Amino acid sequence: MIKTKSDLLEYMAADKIALGRKSNFPSINDYIWRYEILLRKCEYYSNCQYGLIRKLVGGWYRWRRSKLGAVCGFSIPINTVDKGLCIAHIGPIIISPHAHLGENCRIHVGVNIGADARAFNAAPQIGNNVYFAPGAKLFGAIKISDNIAIGANAVVNRSFEQVGISIGGIPAKKISEQGTEGILS
Repeated sequence: MIKTKSDLLEYMAADKIALGRKSNFPSINDYIWRYEILLRKCEYYSNCQYGLIRKLVGGWYRWRRSKLGAVCGFSIPINTVDKGLCIAHIGPIIISPHAHLGENCRIHVGVNIGADARAFNAAPQIGNNVYFAPGAKLFGAIKISDNIAIGANAVVNRSFEQVGISIGGIPAKKISEQGTEGILS
């Protein structure tokens, strides 16, 4: 969670590295990087700033993130994703406000990380270095360990505590001993 200006800069630098960007500023049509910067600035102004500045500047960043998120199809609440977020493509990505994703996660299009319908705040808690292939769906009070690769169109409704494996299928099961090694750099 971003608590200081140095945390903000650290998160933004880690996101830039995860996205593989070389320049210091996003180009006019780099919607993903622009969205991630707005996400981090919204977190900073929500967590760290108080008074009139927080209301004015934070509100402006929230408005811009909301508009860009609608264009890109992203619904990612603040304070749910640690540093090193890599969104691979523009397209629908939905994350519950009760979920938590660890560091260096790569998310592809069509991923849905949601709460259980019976218990609204029972959402997935996801470790570091997790890869979400296109169309992966995770829901419920589950825990996903570090270095796990989640296959395309997988439906994950139970916890996977073993580190460094691949899971896939409907419902998801372990399909390989190779996790994110070689996928995430």
